[in-house]
Parts: sequence; structure tokens; C-alpha cells
Amino acid sequence: MTTETAEATTVGNWVANNLTTSTSGRTGKVFNPATGEVTSLVALSSEDEARAVVDTAHEAFKTWRTASLATRTRVLFKFRELLDERKGELAEIVTAEHGKVLSDALAEVVRGLEVVEFACGAAHLLKGGHSENVSTSVDVYSVRQPIGVSAIISPFNFPTMVPMWFFPLAIAAGNTVVLKPSEKNPSASLFLAKLWEEAGLPAGVFNVLQGDKTAVDVLLTHPKVNAVSFVGSTPIAQYVYSTGTAHGKRVQALGGAKNHMVVLPDADLDLAADAAVNAGYGAAGERCMAISVVVAVGSIADELTAKISERAQGIVTGDGSDKTVDMGPLVTAEHRDKVRSYVDAGVAEGADLVLDGRGIEPRGNENGFFLGPTLFDQVKTEHSIYRNEIFGPVLSVVRVESYDEALELVNDNEFANGAVIYTNDGGAARQFQTDVDAGMVGINVPIPVPVAYYSFGGWKQSLFGDSHAHGADGIHFFTRGKVITSRWLDPSHGGINLGFPGND
Repeated sequence: MTTETAEATTVGNWVANNLTTSTSGRTGKVFNPATGEVTSLVALSSEDEARAVVDTAHEAFKTWRTASLATRTRVLFKFRELLDERKGELAEIVTAEHGKVLSDALAEVVRGLEVVEFACGAAHLLKGGHSENVSTSVDVYSVRQPIGVSAIISPFNFPTMVPMWFFPLAIAAGNTVVLKPSEKNPSASLFLAKLWEEAGLPAGVFNVLQGDKTAVDVLLTHPKVNAVSFVGSTPIAQYVYSTGTAHGKRVQALGGAKNHMVVLPDADLDLAADAAVNAGYGAAGERCMAISVVVAVGSIADELTAKISERAQGIVTGDGSDKTVDMGPLVTAEHRDKVRSYVDAGVAEGADLVLDGRGIEPRGNENGFFLGPTLFDQVKTEHSIYRNEIFGPVLSVVRVESYDEALELVNDNEFANGAVIYTNDGGAARQFQTDVDAGMVGINVPIPVPVAYYSFGGWKQSLFGDSHAHGADGIHFFTRGKVITSRWLDPSHGGINLGFPGND
């Protein structure tokens, strides 16, 4: 059941440092997931409106690309100060439209802030190289130059952190940005846009395009868009990558995940159970780095499952704005129902339902999109709850007999975003980090999201493209290399010579 507010405002676009009203006539509903209420409408931009936003960014690129590194850095530092001062306000916006608890929303903002801080020092990473006198009177040097208009298509689960994986580095490198946020929670993007304006960023450098697939397709095909960054499900990541690259764009498309946590018999089971609960049920499981499969090795499975269940039963589910609540709702009723259908399927397929979250009594409004912590044991690889990315508070325990069997299980999965091992054996941990097929590995760390100066990204069906997010990879993605070979007025090298130039 959902309810609508009497007068819902419409969330529009941000173009050239101005809020604009869409004329498409199409809107989508934005909910407070904790109450089921429609709190606003979001404009779903037309193709013409999307093209106009790209054109604005393209015009701004002509001047922003020539802005000095000192100018760009000053703006970034000011943006960083403003974001740090007002991070609490931004967290409240995230909670109101996503549903995650306030502490989690604040942590999301702070992790995005880390990338902004990294971008403040990007001038060091934008340096080229210089070799003098490689041939007689010839110098060769390299530079990194901005790529152009950069589109960012971000997901609903991290409406601030994920865009900040990309746009601070894009802007630091001299590019302009068109951010297309999720239509489920669009308001955080406008808050960020206003901070950029206050920080002194010139009009047109950072733009927000609200919309759905219509807007996305314009970004993927518009000839003035040069780079596309995407985070979302694997099928959409494949579509974004294939469409964008077919139209000549550089694309990094981060897809789905099915992150495994291997627990060896020598592990501290209390710590492992804490980690499984925290990483499995945080943000109601709506994280691409959530642990969704616990691989119990050997005889520990019964004890480990019992410890996880005991802890999960103590989780308080309710309105994320209530500081006594541990886990909030799912983002929409449709998504809640989809996750619930996986629970139904798990039961029908024969998995052991240890903890059923379908009958949860939340703390707060019963019309919210709630599903409580759910735990399955005796899960098999053929079960749908194992094969698919559920993106909800559903944790599966798979039992294996050995480390080798656990490793094979992880590496056979089509997703390879993150993988975690819990053990007190340093040799086993080191072997795991070498052998496991995953882009990010945790050793006694349940959510191994790297700090900003290292890159974020998976392997296999979790990433399309060869560049991860932030870190040095981010700088590389948002710039192009150019090499200059130079000789100044050396008459000894005059005359006609049709041979290929040598170095002497």
C-alpha cells in the first residue's frame, strides 16, 4: 500500500547552475520507503532535453579544460569543505529517499568525501613525462589531457557515494559532467550540484539530468559524450557497455555481484558471525559489496549458522530516520516484493529457512517497504537464491568440506566483485588472495571496499571495460595520453630524406 502527499513537488534538472523544469510531461514517483508515501515526483526528461544538457556540458568543456590546475584544485578544496560541513543534511536526504539508516547514509557520504579529498591532489597524477635529447636536439614528452563530456549513470543504492567515485576526478582532470541519478532517489544529486555552484564551479561543468532509459540512451549515443561511467545490474551494465562502445565512447560499467565469505574451521566464529550479519544485512542488503553467501568449511557449519541466526534475530528493522533502528526498508514496494519472491523460491527449492523475514513487524509505519533479515542454510548451487543477485536482506549458508572446494565454488561463480575469507591461518589467507577470482578481496574484513587511492571494481560479469573506479584508474579513465616529439631550429637536420626517421 502506498499513499500520496497532497502536493508533490517535481525534482527537475540542473543545467548551467540553474534548476530547470521539464516539459516532457512525464514524471516518476519518489517514495519515502519507510512510510510508503509519495514525497515528490521526478521529471523524466525527453530526448531533446537530454541533448540540451549534453550540449551545455560540451560548451562548458571548451573553457573548463583550459582552467589551470590551481584553479581546479581551489574549487575542489572548497567543495570538499562545503560537503564536510553539510554532510549531515545530505545523509538525511539519502535516508528519506533510499531508506537506509542515518548512520549508514552518513558513512556513505564520508566515503564519497574520501574521493573528493583524493581528487584535491589529482594534479600530481596528471603530470606527464619528459625525455631530453632522445635524438640529436629532439625532446619527447607526454601529457594527460581531459577526455571531454563525461556521463555518470548511478544506481539507487548509493546516491551520493557512487557518483563521487567518478565526478571529482573527472572535474579535476578538466572534464565536464552530466550525472544521471536513479529516478528512485534523485534529490541528493541536486544538493551536490548546489554545493558545486557555491564552491565556484563554472556553469555547465556539473549538470544533473533526471530521467529513465530515454535519457540514458541519449547519453550512450550522443556524439558529444566521450566517456560513460555506470554502476548497476549486470544485464544493464552489458547494455551500457555494448551501446556506448559501439558509439565510440570510453565506458566503465560496473555490474552485479554475488559476494562469498569463506569461513575456515580455525576462524573466530563470533567475529565471523558478526561480520556476516553486518555485511549481509546492512542497508537491507542493497549493496553491491554485500555478503550474500557464507561458505562454511568443515564441521563449523552448525555452530556458525546458529551464531548468525542469533545475531540476526536481534536486528531492529524500521524507519531509517529512527536512531534506534538497525536496518531500514527496501527502496520500493516492487523491489521488496521481488526479494520476497526469492525467499518463496528458496523454500520451494528445498533450502532450509532458518530465519524468515517475510512476517517482520517493523518499528514505524507498517506501510513501509519492509522485509526482515532472512537466513537460509543447506543452500545448493542450483538454487535460485544462490545463482542470482537478490539485492536484499537474504543470506545463504553453503556447506563444503575443504578449502579447495570452497575456492572452486567461489571461482565458478559468474560474478567476481568481492570475496572474503575469515581465518587465523596466514598461509591460507595468502593463498586465498592469490587464487581467488575477484577484483576486491577481504581477509578478516567483511566489506573490502578500497580507500579512494586504490581502485574499486570487479572481474568477470561484475565489470565491463578495463578501468576500475577511482584511484589511479580513475585518473587514467578521464584523461587521454598525448606524446609530443619536438626539435627546435637545428639546420643540420635540413634537406630532403624520404627514409623513415631514425634516432641518432
